[in-house]
Amino acid sequence: MNRPAPAPSSVTRARVLLVGLFALAGLAFSSWLARVPTVRDQLGLSTADLGVLLLVGSVGSLLTVTVAGGVLQRHGTRRVLLASTALLATALVLLGVAPGAGSRALLAAGIFVNGVAVALGNIAINVESGRIERAVGRTVIPQFHAAFSVGAVAGSGLGALASALGVPVVVQLPATAVLVVVWRLASLRDVVLPPTPAERAARAGTGTPAPDGPPRARRGGGAMRAWREPRTLGVGVVVLAAALSEGSANNWLALAVVDGFASPEHVGGAVLGLFVAAMTVVRLLGTRLLDRWGRVGVLRASGVLSVLGLATFGLAPTLPLAVVGVALWGAGAALAVPVGMAAASDDPVRAAGRVAVVSAFASVASLAAPPVLGLAAEHVGARHALLLVLAAMLVSVLVAPVVRPRPPVAVPGTAPAAVPGTAPAAATGTVPDAVGDVVRPDPPGARRHVGGPRRGRPAPARPDLPRTPRPRRTPRGAAR
Repeated sequence: MNRPAPAPSSVTRARVLLVGLFALAGLAFSSWLARVPTVRDQLGLSTADLGVLLLVGSVGSLLTVTVAGGVLQRHGTRRVLLASTALLATALVLLGVAPGAGSRALLAAGIFVNGVAVALGNIAINVESGRIERAVGRTVIPQFHAAFSVGAVAGSGLGALASALGVPVVVQLPATAVLVVVWRLASLRDVVLPPTPAERAARAGTGTPAPDGPPRARRGGGAMRAWREPRTLGVGVVVLAAALSEGSANNWLALAVVDGFASPEHVGGAVLGLFVAAMTVVRLLGTRLLDRWGRVGVLRASGVLSVLGLATFGLAPTLPLAVVGVALWGAGAALAVPVGMAAASDDPVRAAGRVAVVSAFASVASLAAPPVLGLAAEHVGARHALLLVLAAMLVSVLVAPVVRPRPPVAVPGTAPAAVPGTAPAAATGTVPDAVGDVVRPDPPGARRHVGGPRRGRPAPARPDLPRTPRPRRTPRGAAR
């Protein structure tokens, strides 16, 4: 017996809890990044050394996203979030202990485990955000990413405050680990929606057990099938550029302000907080912007704004003008990742595999950026090295049309899931047209029949057509 669709109250509760998980992810992430200058100084790291160590985290993320789609389909969102919680807490403890112990090996281990934990947790909550958006029936994914930005602002503020007050890293980061564990465990019960009828039908077609969370793709599909889809790869390019822009700011912006303008560490942390605050404001407005201008228009405008902001920051002669550029850069970087994740989640059956592929592109950006920017920073400084990101932003503007919404493929016996921003198909009486993605409804009350005439009913009469008389044949030998 099929369970009914999730009640509005359960969807609302799951939505609120997921907002909290996104905020927690941002807080934990930026709490560590805000203390990177302190860690660098305590361990005596050069800029190039720091770039190589950050690369270790990107390797962990990339290795994780290659298998995360299948893991998520097999074990469900709750188990994946539980595993990522344990890994993230372990990473934060290692990152806090390493500077005091003077151990680069411990720091590298903490960065690697942090990359694994962040990648695993982010894929799970992004897939779940797509399921909640479909349950709500309108664009809400930017709100989840706005919560991440709010958490990141809070984490940056806490990091800057801890630095100004002289709070040791060994105290701050383990305390953050305790907060992560308590918060996530309190949210796991109700944050995951039960499977929808389309998801249950997809699982039934493959014989896959039905854990809560995203379904396994249809037979012959699977998580690896997404790697052969041109649209998914194009969306991955968009997210790669966005991750390169946002990740470069997260990793290098505070350091660029400190070194480029001879500012104290808490000023660098505050400027990073401004970048994230600008992202937060635009993400809070993202729902209206996307509903009014569409994914493609918003993505193109975001790319242009990012280019202007980063160019201003990299070339500004004074700190106040550079701060204006940071605000523009943050506003432009706000919606590219949410738009990419929404595009990857259009089809609920294949969302897990596609989100994993798109996240892999983001990990490639994280993998390539630290060593490249680190080596460039050794020669031109961190602030000017960030100008290398401009090329990726321009590419994002060119490939923007790939994020245009597409209706998901219908599972036999169920209605196609509605994509926010498009008209939903009816529960019955609709079939995809043979060409394109148009859905043609039957007349009200009509029953679809495919094939010849129904049993017991005469075939429709053919219309009478005028007949052309045949010419009379003349026998051979007769006179013509």
